[in-house]
Amino acid sequence: MLKWTIGRVSITPLVEMQVELPYDESGIILIREASPAALKDIRWLSPNYVSEDGLMKIAFQAFLVEAPGIRMIVDTCVGHAKPRETMMTLHTAFLEDLSTAGFGRDAVDIVVCTHLHYDHVGWNTMLEDGDWVPTFPRARYLLGRKEFDHFRSTVDAATSDDRRMLADSLLPVIEAGLVDFVDSDHRISSEIRLHPTEGHTPGHVSVVIESLGETAVITGDMVHHPCQIARPDWASFIDFDAAAAASTRRREFAEWESTGTLVIGTHFSAPTAGRMVRDGDNFRLEADGRT
Repeated sequence: MLKWTIGRVSITPLVEMQVELPYDESGIILIREASPAALKDIRWLSPNYVSEDGLMKIAFQAFLVEAPGIRMIVDTCVGHAKPRETMMTLHTAFLEDLSTAGFGRDAVDIVVCTHLHYDHVGWNTMLEDGDWVPTFPRARYLLGRKEFDHFRSTVDAATSDDRRMLADSLLPVIEAGLVDFVDSDHRISSEIRLHPTEGHTPGHVSVVIESLGETAVITGDMVHHPCQIARPDWASFIDFDAAAAASTRRREFAEWESTGTLVIGTHFSAPTAGRMVRDGDNFRLEADGRT
């Protein structure tokens, strides 16, 4: 299991599943420009992030963050037994793996959702006697106020998956009184804060860890795949504002390179994290496979 230490804070990824995304120019694909030929042209992506066939490797994972006095989970993946039109219904060992990592359900203090897409909020809840109940009953769930306000204002016209997500992954924790709606720059502790990285969604945030002179960031979906480090203008088809998302990537990549920040990509396959290195006009990721 990978694990990174930033000063007094440790970050451990908990993988729900990993996939290789098929590429079909006639269908909906995550990043249209990321054809097998284009990905193979970015040589540093192989073999960690691109398959032999030139397909994007994508991970769905949560991050377990331990800081003084805090046990926190960042993004809770797709979840168990949740029907979605655009995702297979999953039955995984997520909770067992969580317990093995030392994070019992009752031991989690904070759950952070970087944004409100169903693959980032699924394990907010679990099925118990036919009802969706909070998975982490002692935790405070931090949801971005701007993100949630936009979501609620558009959900009537949203996809059926979004409406299902509201019912099975958001409303149960809200109705249980476990949610705090926070600003995009909310500070969780002296060593952990949220940082606005809008574009993918209107209120998207990343999570910044700063401790004893070291810095790391958990990206969320402001970058989906390392190919966007080399090509920051390549947009995901689900970006709310593609131009803003590209601008956010260019700004943040330059900042992370200048500060030596450890970049932990929410959907990056192993080794998952690395540091930005200049590569012509853009960057590449120098992988950090610490355990």
